[in-house]
Amino acid sequence: MSTANCPECEAEITLDASAEVGEIIVCPDCGVDLEITSLDPAKVEIAPMEQEDWGE
Repeated sequence: MSTANCPECEAEITLDASAEVGEIIVCPDCGVDLEITSLDPAKVEIAPMEQEDWGE
């Protein structure tokens, strides 16, 4: 397992051994959605907000 810091609140987040790049996780401290961007070294970024297409 590896750890990364939340870019929002700096909390330490433990990534499971099964974690994958692109996976969305939730910070246990502040609740923000995070995207895993790297596993070695472990790095997470605030996940982009999904845009609604409203049928376009």
